[in-house]
Amino acid sequence: MKNNLLIKNFITKKFYNIKKNKRNIKINLKLLESTFKNLHKDKNIFHLFYKKYELDFTLKSFKKFEKFKSIIVIGMGGSILGIKALHSFLELKVKKEVIFLDNLDSYRLKKLSRIIDQKKSLFIIISKSGNTLETLTNKNFFKNKISRNNSIIITEKGNSKLNKFSKNKKILHVQHKKYIGGRYSVLSEVGMLPAYLMGLKIKKIRENLSKYFKNNDKKLLCESSSIMSQNYLSKKINSIIFFNYCSHLNNFVYWCQQLMAESLGKNGKGILPVLSEAPKDHHSLLQLYLDGPKDKFFYIISAKDRFNKKVDKIVKAQKNALIKVLKKKRIPFRIIHINNFSESTIGELFSYFILETILIANLIKVNAFNQPAVEEVKNLTKKNLR
Repeated sequence: MKNNLLIKNFITKKFYNIKKNKRNIKINLKLLESTFKNLHKDKNIFHLFYKKYELDFTLKSFKKFEKFKSIIVIGMGGSILGIKALHSFLELKVKKEVIFLDNLDSYRLKKLSRIIDQKKSLFIIISKSGNTLETLTNKNFFKNKISRNNSIIITEKGNSKLNKFSKNKKILHVQHKKYIGGRYSVLSEVGMLPAYLMGLKIKKIRENLSKYFKNNDKKLLCESSSIMSQNYLSKKINSIIFFNYCSHLNNFVYWCQQLMAESLGKNGKGILPVLSEAPKDHHSLLQLYLDGPKDKFFYIISAKDRFNKKVDKIVKAQKNALIKVLKKKRIPFRIIHINNFSESTIGELFSYFILETILIANLIKVNAFNQPAVEEVKNLTKKNLR
């Protein structure tokens, strides 16, 4: 039986002297082992991987919301990117229309206000702090359509604007746990509640989350994070190119982009993560990628085409040709191949990239859980609006 996904690194020994660093691997193994022992009791990000993690809702209490034909999710950044990734990856299993509002776009809001039927639409409004400016602005645009009968709010407990709105309107409130940062929250209530209401099996999404704490998967994770940490510290790699041959994974890449940029881009360190759609970009950016500066690391993402064998054959030939040239030119890359579009597969993908990001942060000595520069801009924005 094939694994749900394959992750494999290809790095020549001569490329920037990047190799398996035994000391770094030991550091990460030690961290993973101690973390795994305490998954059940430590209330931190790692608690998300505990098999008996308790969600702040019961499925019974949300049965009444299953009748809605469409779902409007309002949020920003980590509050919504993971849900978009889930939806795109498992789109064929979702029988409802799902609309995501994750930017300020007055033209789009005006169009949506004309077509949204509040009797058929469920609003899910998400903000960790409860004070996210863009989320509140988008929520206010639909405030006449939002009611206790067709809305759910996910936010921290406290005196935030979103919490007060929830109480005033008597809208059902689900707690966003304080110890879970937005960009890590897809495996918590933030992602699991919308997933359930989209008709997905949340137990399946969460069933293999501890996979990378064990056996050969743990070894792969520790070796990969060691290699990637050297890329971050060498300053010779400026970009990570997610060269994606599977459009169902575009939104997963955008989730990765935020995870990596906000967690690892600080103290003068960081590598720019970029989505590049293939095979389209064979005809636009590939010349630069292969014959320009050798300052890029490639993630070659693919999956078997489930709809057309001829298309699958062509795309596979293009991907294999690219890999051959990358090897010839000694350009470092990794392969991520999806064998199975299932709930457990996307759960494993989230699990792997969250853990790898935290391990890289540990090795390059940055705080994986804050975003001081983002907070600085938020605070200045508030001052400008007074």
